Amino acid sequence: MSPILRFRTALLALAAIVVVLVAPHLLAPYQVVVLNNVGIFALVTLGIVLLTGIGGLTSFGQAAFVGISAYATACLATMADLPPWLAWLGGSPWGALAAGLALTLLVAAILGGVTLRLSGHYLPLGTIAWGISLYYLFGTLDILGGFAGITGVPPLRLFGIGFESSESLFVLIWVVVLVSLLATLNLLDSRAGRAIRTLNGGQIMAESMGIDTFRTKMVTFLLAAGLAAFAGWLYAYTQRFVAPTPFSLQAGIEYMFMALIGGAGFVWGAIIGAGAVVYLKELLQDVLPLLLGKGGNYETMVFGLLVIVLMQKMPLGITDTAARRLKPLLHARRPAPSGAAPWITAAPPLPRRPRPAPAESILEVRGLTRRFGGLVANHDLSFSVQAGQILAVIGPNGAGKSTLFNQLSCVDTPTAGQIFFRGRTVNGRSARDMAAAGLARTFQHVKLLPTMSVLENAAIGAHLRGGKGVFSSILRLDRREEAQLLKEAETQLVRVGLGAHLHAEAGSLALGQQRVLEIARALCADPCLLLLDEPAAGLRLKEKENLADLLSKLRAEGIAVVLVEHDMDFVMGLADRVMVMDFGEKIAEGLPEQVQANPLVLEAYLGGAE
Repeated sequence: MSPILRFRTALLALAAIVVVLVAPHLLAPYQVVVLNNVGIFALVTLGIVLLTGIGGLTSFGQAAFVGISAYATACLATMADLPPWLAWLGGSPWGALAAGLALTLLVAAILGGVTLRLSGHYLPLGTIAWGISLYYLFGTLDILGGFAGITGVPPLRLFGIGFESSESLFVLIWVVVLVSLLATLNLLDSRAGRAIRTLNGGQIMAESMGIDTFRTKMVTFLLAAGLAAFAGWLYAYTQRFVAPTPFSLQAGIEYMFMALIGGAGFVWGAIIGAGAVVYLKELLQDVLPLLLGKGGNYETMVFGLLVIVLMQKMPLGITDTAARRLKPLLHARRPAPSGAAPWITAAPPLPRRPRPAPAESILEVRGLTRRFGGLVANHDLSFSVQAGQILAVIGPNGAGKSTLFNQLSCVDTPTAGQIFFRGRTVNGRSARDMAAAGLARTFQHVKLLPTMSVLENAAIGAHLRGGKGVFSSILRLDRREEAQLLKEAETQLVRVGLGAHLHAEAGSLALGQQRVLEIARALCADPCLLLLDEPAAGLRLKEKENLADLLSKLRAEGIAVVLVEHDMDFVMGLADRVMVMDFGEKIAEGLPEQVQANPLVLEAYLGGAE
């Protein structure tokens, strides 16, 4: 981080602390109470932003996690006859926090281990199911007071300081909120944070880059549950009474509303959404009885209608709308950065894997067959690629080229046959294993994270070249490694001709540039085998020439390349060997000039190449 940015961050943090300390003395007592509720709700919503808005994993059960922690806190604070193994925690707020956090994370780990294996609409339905179950468990157990709840929670005392008043609780709650926001921002600005972002629409790509997506889902799920546990601890000491109703499915849906209204893709949206929902409900409860009479639950109905209107007008939330309107003003005052930050540029390079020996067999395929029911996509394919060699795979539409790539990278599993990578069979291995072994790939249909910068997208490819995890990222102990990863991304982007677009959103690039970005991302993995699926599609003539020069340099470095391409001029002028596929079978293989003269190839291409 640059000295200027560190100064601005410190100044912003100081201003936030001053506001938190001064605000409760300037606001009316009622407003302090309302803002305490906003802060607690914002903590839960922050977890939903991380889990759903950024990670793409929809959960309606976060309120139940708040309840687990709140009930654990209330039980330890009020029960006089605790079991001996829990007695030492009785009456201790720190013990209650530790117990609530541990119990919440334990339950979340068990539920996440089952629920996160679901996909599509089954995932949110699964969270609804266990959310309802936990709610009724709270109301059924006599030890938890049934639906009457637990009363008599004593005031909170920490470090000898009493937090009996709303004003003192305000400081504690909002300090926790600000620390949680800072921790989340630190996490997202890291290797681990990029892995979390790939969950939202890029899981096949993520696995191919070496990211363990299920582990990343579990980590994200547990982080969201941990934030809910902190909220439950604060809730118990703020209300000093715990009953099941605030932890119902309806409460879980309201937390989701807070995230959506605030902006589920923005960390600050958690506070904005929680504040908007709380104050809107307060306003409706005050105004509607005056207009419609005191009978009926009108505020709930009107609130629902207003949420629908708000979602139509601001589909990505208040934060997104405000950011888009302020963006031109901010850009007019601040010139766009032209390169990577100095702290990145000055970082030492990442270590590289040993280069393959000349003529080493990198890839060997024997009798590869892939069937989908009665459809044979690949049939009895055999070929090999050596270090420093470029093999082009061509063929008409539907020839099975992309299916072949998926099997080579272990995204898909062959029905029969064997694949050897550097002399070892890869049958039964995962895409992550292949990435770790030195295989990197691009995709026929570009797989990028469009709202992330070009630099961050490329850095995903270097994921396995780093090792810092979540807690190192949160505590900012990963900066040296992060600088190295980003420097590698910058180096490869400059190499492929995207050095002028480091800070642009990947989605703003032209299709051809996005394909080149995928190549840069693959190069960040320091591969010994590159699988390039239609790399020249969408490129202009000069860009194709630059790509050919780059692939020639990679060949000279000993990197093997297998590419699927439809531009015959590009292929024939670059490839060492060409393999032609038709209807899933190999019909020709050899030098470019031999393949061009092959009658079977000419027959397959009658009517035009794809």
